[in-house]
Amino acid sequence: MDEDYKLAKWLNNELTAEELAEFKQNPDFPLYEKIKENSARLKTPAFDQDKMLSNVVATKKARKVVKLQQNWFVRIAAVLVIALGLSFFIVNNFKEKYYGTSLTQTVNLPDNSEVLVNKNSSIEYKTFFWKNNRTIDLKGEAYFKVAKGKTFEVNTNLGKVTVLGTQFNVNSKDNTFEVTCYEGKVKVNYKNQELILTKGMLVTFENNSKKEGKTTLSMPNWASDEIEMSFTNQNLKTIITDIENTYNVTIKTNTIATDQSFTGKLPSNNLDVALQIIASTYHLQINKSNETSFELVKK
Repeated sequence: MDEDYKLAKWLNNELTAEELAEFKQNPDFPLYEKIKENSARLKTPAFDQDKMLSNVVATKKARKVVKLQQNWFVRIAAVLVIALGLSFFIVNNFKEKYYGTSLTQTVNLPDNSEVLVNKNSSIEYKTFFWKNNRTIDLKGEAYFKVAKGKTFEVNTNLGKVTVLGTQFNVNSKDNTFEVTCYEGKVKVNYKNQELILTKGMLVTFENNSKKEGKTTLSMPNWASDEIEMSFTNQNLKTIITDIENTYNVTIKTNTIATDQSFTGKLPSNNLDVALQIIASTYHLQINKSNETSFELVKK
């Protein structure tokens, strides 16, 4: 039996005991009940049967007047009102939100795309009609493996990334907006600028300045299980952020320039060595406040 027809019969209390028991097994039945309760507050327009019959008689005197079945008309109108209420309720309330707190979190989307949400980051998206509106709001950083399909968009407060099917990383924190493409092709929009990235390309926008670079990695350092983090011509601020995320620490850099480039490898299993490499490369001193708080200053 057609699902819509079953829903209409249920709304009109016309299901048999057997049909009702089967209908309650539908995974969406709790949703239908909730919508029915909310829709009870909605009112259908008043139906003036006498006026409608008068109009019919006046315009078609030569024809036999057939009395309308008021009950079915009102029921159909009620179904339409509930359907509209259902659509509005679902579109505006069925959202999923995921946070990466002290750990990264893997999120599987309805189309089998995958998102790895970094620490202290979050994503939000609407599940209803997902395959026709693949849009995610991102705060912080996340790595995306996008299944082929309709346009996939990632919106941040600094810029937007649009793809069809690919793997890429987006980092939007403070005044820095960085996008790295690991597979396929992505379109990046930042204010009034637009550019296309292909495999191995990355771009960083910071305080209205743009810097392009390349990577030989297959995924971002923070999402990998490798014991080394590799960097190619990336600025110091991005590297410090990777170290913070990898070791779950805070590193202050208020008194030093962080727009300098770095190419090389850092261990992802030894914080002291990683900091020493950065300090010796840029002639900096490491001040340790506690086990999770550091500051890099000029010597």
